[in-house]
Amino acid sequence: MAHNRILRQYKRGIPLSPAVFLLILIGIAITFTILPTAAAAETDGHPLKSTIIPTEATVEADKKKPSADEVARELSNPNSSLATLTLKNQYRWYTGDLPGADDQDNYTLLFQPVFPLSLPQDGSGDKATLFFRPGIPLVADQPVPRSENGGVDWDGISALGDIGFDLSYGVAKKSGLLWALGMVGTLPTATDPDVAGKQLRLGPEFLLAKFEKWGLYGIFPSHQWDVAGWSEESFSTTQIQPVLKFLLGDGWTAGSSPIGFYNWESSEWTIPINLLVSKTVIIGKTPWKFELEANYYVEQPDAFGPQWMIGFNISPVVNNPFQKGFNRLIGAN
Repeated sequence: MAHNRILRQYKRGIPLSPAVFLLILIGIAITFTILPTAAAAETDGHPLKSTIIPTEATVEADKKKPSADEVARELSNPNSSLATLTLKNQYRWYTGDLPGADDQDNYTLLFQPVFPLSLPQDGSGDKATLFFRPGIPLVADQPVPRSENGGVDWDGISALGDIGFDLSYGVAKKSGLLWALGMVGTLPTATDPDVAGKQLRLGPEFLLAKFEKWGLYGIFPSHQWDVAGWSEESFSTTQIQPVLKFLLGDGWTAGSSPIGFYNWESSEWTIPINLLVSKTVIIGKTPWKFELEANYYVEQPDAFGPQWMIGFNISPVVNNPFQKGFNRLIGAN
């Protein structure tokens, strides 16, 4: 008993290795992308330039710089060609039938570097982009139930979680229609078995959306199955993400983008009501998006699942170090 309590207290501290790994990764990304800032990104066909401007050309160059409102519009685009480094800070509170479930909460830091590779526009003005978008989670005090002495006890696990990703091909048509097709997956990278899926999971994803003057609406479904790993449990889960965003002007956006799940193995839904608001600003020569979001879960697994989530997200627009090499590879100017 004493040994178990000591072990649980040890696990409540964030393990040094995963935390240091994630901080080093973020530091490297910032070094090579924010400095210099987004020199080659595009927003609605206008170049985002952040080079050192000679004094005599400053006024003319400032006229060509995109406004915060233009950047906010492009960042609302699921097929955006802008490179970003997003840090999502998520706080969750839980509920369920298990004893003590209502007293559980945790924090997750999710790092999402996105470096889209833009293809040349076709004759009709449509833009195509290749995406690889990983999500690297660091969980702190993740509640894990355990049976002990005929009851339920809870451990708080802190670790690097399984890395999710998607790889897709997206098209933004001149008419405002957006679509994308690709693959979504999960890599078994967790450093603690209690928060690990222990499986390689893969499946298809699809996006269909439409840009209007007032904002954006669309749907983003995907599905994953287990394809390899060392867990004997089967995995088959559908994710559905409707998107509705309003462009309010002056860099402000508001809307809803809930991510719901259906587990085909347990026949259980996880469905949130989501609200979000964001503000895009230009700090120095770098556009930054700050976003606040909240989830209230109207449906979750009976035994244990999330009830609330509050998130604060930070997304600087950065230089894409891979675009020039990709242009040379495909012979683009």
